[in-house]
Amino acid sequence: MRCKHSSLLVALCLGTFLSFSWFTHNLTDVREEYVHPQLIALYPRVLAAEEKSLNVSQQLQRVLDSLKRHVQVQRNVSTNNSDVFTTKEFSLAPMSSLSNVYFYLPHLKKHTHSLLPNIVLGHGRAGVSLVLGIPTVKREKQSYLLSTLSSLLYDLTSEEKDDCLIIIFVAEADAQYVYSVADDIKKKFPHEVQSGLMEVVSPSPYFYPDFSNLKETFGDSKERVKWRTKQNLDYSFLMLYAKDKGSLYVQLEDDIVAKQGYSQTMKEFVRHQSSDDWLILEFSQLGFIGKMFRTSNLPFIVEFILMFYKDKPIDWLLDHILWVKACNPEKDAIHCSRQKDNLRIRYKPSLFQHVGLHSSLHGKIQNLKDKDFGKQTLYISHSNPPAEVTTSLSAYQSHTLDRAYQGMDFFWGLTPVAGDYIKIKFVKPLIVKGYLFKSGNIETNGDQFYNTTVEVLCENSSVLNNAHNGQMSKYETTTDGYLRIGAFEDGVAAGEIPPALQNISAIRLLIHSDSDVWVLLSEILIKV
Repeated sequence: MRCKHSSLLVALCLGTFLSFSWFTHNLTDVREEYVHPQLIALYPRVLAAEEKSLNVSQQLQRVLDSLKRHVQVQRNVSTNNSDVFTTKEFSLAPMSSLSNVYFYLPHLKKHTHSLLPNIVLGHGRAGVSLVLGIPTVKREKQSYLLSTLSSLLYDLTSEEKDDCLIIIFVAEADAQYVYSVADDIKKKFPHEVQSGLMEVVSPSPYFYPDFSNLKETFGDSKERVKWRTKQNLDYSFLMLYAKDKGSLYVQLEDDIVAKQGYSQTMKEFVRHQSSDDWLILEFSQLGFIGKMFRTSNLPFIVEFILMFYKDKPIDWLLDHILWVKACNPEKDAIHCSRQKDNLRIRYKPSLFQHVGLHSSLHGKIQNLKDKDFGKQTLYISHSNPPAEVTTSLSAYQSHTLDRAYQGMDFFWGLTPVAGDYIKIKFVKPLIVKGYLFKSGNIETNGDQFYNTTVEVLCENSSVLNNAHNGQMSKYETTTDGYLRIGAFEDGVAAGEIPPALQNISAIRLLIHSDSDVWVLLSEILIKV
């Protein structure tokens, strides 16, 4: 209804404008023989009214455009209201707090809404302790984004998930690609999206300037200068979008793995700082990975980046910020380095490792590894009761089921199909109190069991008879005499086995559908 009213106002104002234009045009063509004095006096007023009418028309058109955008947002929300929130952030430019933004990025003046973030997925989560920012772009060879997100989520507790926000910034103007990334994330992590733990945002198509006239510096090619310049803008947009979301911001990239317990480790490191003078806490020695800032400092940092975004890469600019804040030009380089160390504090061992081989820069192979990262714990061993373990899955290299059951390795099986199984047959029937099977690990968390049930073979045949007679309705029976007592959820199957089912002769994991990925068991625990 508002749009209709605004359209009517615009039409009326345009009609007035056209009428005045016609009148003044004819007035100038009146023959010089005679012009009525009152018409001469009216002429300046007509021109003023015409100008005012034009201004009002333009203002109303802007209002109409704004209402149209609002209606479109409402339509998007009604189409997918479980994944997109409607708050004032739809109308807030992330860089609006920077008074000089149009000076650094003058092309933005041409499009008044070029600073508005496009919030594709999210529920407006704010007030958390930890905000993780991940920019991602279209890669020619391989995307590591989903694996990166899986690694970050791998061992987060429910409390840590509630106190965290992961922002994925799809730094592309291609709307189709942006929404395809959002769809992939929504399918892979539906609970995390629904809970508000993850947000997906992208920039306006008018946000980026013309990169064709960039000056080549430091021996870099034009393509590399464009790449690093765009990166600086991507980081700036993401940081300012995140500044009101929480207390601490950690800059990450889309091709990393995280060490187990990284969230708690970072928070404890912040708490144990003897001074509040720090500007950056580093949890990786590589580039811009694992750099933590207070969100209150982000506007200042971004403004510095924007001043020189065309001149140098982000890690150099970050070092220049430290030089400006800490170094005395009258002192030597050693003194400067010591002063900077008070503002930039390093944690060891590193919590994030770079794993991407193909850079987002065309044709660049990037074999960067953080030497301080150390080795990951890829499996958890337990002392399980004696058993014969068999599987229909083909093991990859030496990652066999037998070694995994003995706590010597993880089991890694090739792509499963419906009907594949893992069976643990005990040497003799015994009382099994419970079980835990955990699939995936910190490096390959995507290799999980899906649509897979946990089944037991009971020694006492009367248990199966009772199940057939409906006395154990909570358990489904199989044609070969097993009872289904559990299933994998989010890559984990865990549960207790009640006394009524004891003793247990065997436990089986049965896969019910074909999978697109391999499967990995990183933990096997049989509680006796």
